Amino acid sequence: MTSATAAVPALATGSTREQILAVARGFIETRSYLGFSFQDVADAVGVRKASLYHHFPSKEALGIAVIRSATQGFKDWDAAREREPKDALESYFRMYRNTLNAGSGICPAGALAPGWDVINDELREAVRELRSTQVTWLTGVLGALMPERRKGVSVASLAAFVFSSCQGALLSARMTGRVDEFDEAIAQLRSSLPG
Repeated sequence: MTSATAAVPALATGSTREQILAVARGFIETRSYLGFSFQDVADAVGVRKASLYHHFPSKEALGIAVIRSATQGFKDWDAAREREPKDALESYFRMYRNTLNAGSGICPAGALAPGWDVINDELREAVRELRSTQVTWLTGVLGALMPERRKGVSVASLAAFVFSSCQGALLSARMTGRVDEFDEAIAQLRSSLPG
């Protein structure tokens, strides 16, 4: 399979806009933001390239919409769960493994890092917001797991470490194509956390 035909996301159901977002997210997660074009999206959705501009004035606008949708998806995922902090953290790890397709995909925000210097400021800000949303959530969960702070350990720093570790585990599993690589990294991370 050539890189031009590799990893074409399955066509989503819903409005054309929803299909465009789903296809673009799939491309971002498997090819990176720089690894697809508007034409690739149009071909996968089955519309003319000019039709994409009706929904998104630029590839950057499409990328921003994908990242904002991922941020909202995370907020909705969190709001839908009532659970103990330890269960919440385990659910977070499962979300990374299963929803983000460990071994075959990466986080849409993480997929923008390789082209950081060539993406526009608004797209960078959308990525930072997704990261911040998750780190803030992790800070709350980890803070509940370690009510008595360890000497010299900042809960916010620990939350950033967990986020970074999950991102790195996804990336490493993508390189090898092995889900168990993600699982092994998360097992090591889990053993280093309180609670």
